[in-house]
Amino acid sequence: MSFVVVRQQLETAIDAVSSGQIETNYENVFYRPTKDIAFQRVQVVFATPLNPTMGDNFYREYGFVQFTLYFPLQTGAGAAANWAQTLRATFPRGRSFVTGKVTTIISGTLERLPSIVEDDRFIVPLRMPFYVNVLP
Repeated sequence: MSFVVVRQQLETAIDAVSSGQIETNYENVFYRPTKDIAFQRVQVVFATPLNPTMGDNFYREYGFVQFTLYFPLQTGAGAAANWAQTLRATFPRGRSFVTGKVTTIISGTLERLPSIVEDDRFIVPLRMPFYVNVLP
């Protein structure tokens, strides 16, 4: 259950900042990139949960949102860097999302990984860590 709720929380927040700014491709959703148009691919990745207490059903999920930015090649790194900064400012460490008994918390500052060039795209991976408190 928490997988579905967490994904909805995060995707809703991502849509709020991305709508009209950059096209977004979520997992298992058909998307055909348009040449010379920037887009971001978004994946919600879950890690091993932690059971920090005994005797109840409380547990803590860990994971990260993997943003992969795809910008047209030969247009410079500035536009991708600006979008990465927008995401970092929108999702600061400590921001939380609450739905019922599920609280998702951004646990660290968005991290930029090494960029690469592939075909006609300048690609910038970003990683945003989170944890989720799931109350019984």
